[in-house]
Amino acid sequence: MKKVFITFITSFLFGVIFCFYIQQNYASQLWISSWKDLKYQQTLEDKPLDLSDFWEVYDILEKDYFSHGEVNKKDLVRWAITGMVDSLWDKHSEYMSPDIHEKFQEALEWDFEWIGAVVDKTPLWVKVDRILKGSPAKKYGIRSWDIIIQADETVLEGMNVYDAVEYIKWPAGTQVDLRVIRPWEEQILEISVLRAKIHIPSIEEEYYEDTNIAYISINMFGEQTADEFIKALENVKHSWADGLIIDVRDNGGWYLQSAVLVLSEFIKKKEVLVKTKYTDSYFNQNYYSVNDGETFDGKIVVLINGNSASASEITAGALSEYNKAILVGKKSYGKWSVQQPFDMKDGSLLKLTVAKWFTPKGKNIDDEWIEPDVEVDFIEEDYVNSYDRQLEEAKKVLEFFREKRTTGLAIEAYNESIASENNELEE
Repeated sequence: MKKVFITFITSFLFGVIFCFYIQQNYASQLWISSWKDLKYQQTLEDKPLDLSDFWEVYDILEKDYFSHGEVNKKDLVRWAITGMVDSLWDKHSEYMSPDIHEKFQEALEWDFEWIGAVVDKTPLWVKVDRILKGSPAKKYGIRSWDIIIQADETVLEGMNVYDAVEYIKWPAGTQVDLRVIRPWEEQILEISVLRAKIHIPSIEEEYYEDTNIAYISINMFGEQTADEFIKALENVKHSWADGLIIDVRDNGGWYLQSAVLVLSEFIKKKEVLVKTKYTDSYFNQNYYSVNDGETFDGKIVVLINGNSASASEITAGALSEYNKAILVGKKSYGKWSVQQPFDMKDGSLLKLTVAKWFTPKGKNIDDEWIEPDVEVDFIEEDYVNSYDRQLEEAKKVLEFFREKRTTGLAIEAYNESIASENNELEE
């Protein structure tokens, strides 16, 4: 009897403790789960998508459109989704049907047998968005903002950008005859470009002995760029050069981490280099300098232009805001957003802007771009004579920087010298 009583008491106490444990550890989770379900339901109810207009139009199409029997209903849905995404007015967000998605994936293979122009969609034709450094497009005179209306005998009007590209690229060694509208020209231009297998070196370095200036061009921020840049910078440190020009013109970016490693050579450890902000602030992230030694303390000028995008803008923006460099050229491209791909079940793809990058001081480049401290534009004769006016002016700015020691005084001195030259010309 005593054993039975002890067993009963033990079981009772175990049951009480177990129930208490369940209550403490799971009741709150069950409540949270229920609250989340309720909150989700409230969100759906608070933010309904009124599709009454859509269905009204669809009903009319189905009832009264003469060829309604030939209409592919899946195409109707896909075009409706395309219109919905396009209504965001965000050129970096895009819905791709399965066939367009396939062409997009092919473009990512980077075969580089093309003319080296990055094109963008327009309502009618395709617009040249950026020109790659060292590309046939640059060699034969294609420029940003050019609108390509015809490739050989094919008129590109009404085509999506991926179909249009099929007529512009391939294969290396062949010629494509382009008809181009240049917004500031009065007539349609005819430009023949010889396609090529493009190899773009990540880093190029050069030295100008007459001015004691070193020059490093960062053509892309690829996987090996940071290592190659660090080697080039070591060469600069062991040379007679006492000034450095970093050229990120026509550099469309690529890997953020490469830019972080490049910037870490100039900015001390744990300083913020770039900030990423999402709609949910929980996911916000700062990227910091990882420098473990001394930073480069020489005078720097950074060359930028309208094709400097993404990681290039991160690099120029951080060097400028930490007063490490003077920016020369034209305002940057203004691409400081992060896109995430969402694969749909039917093989289509939604590419959506989910975050934006900000400079260390919180500047959103999507809205404001990176502005040069010294603006230098090319004139028509420069293209004819292959004269790099921006680079030559960068050398002059760097000389003032070495003399005046601070960015502000250097820019002021340069502007005064330019004003003086202009006055002499007028006289």
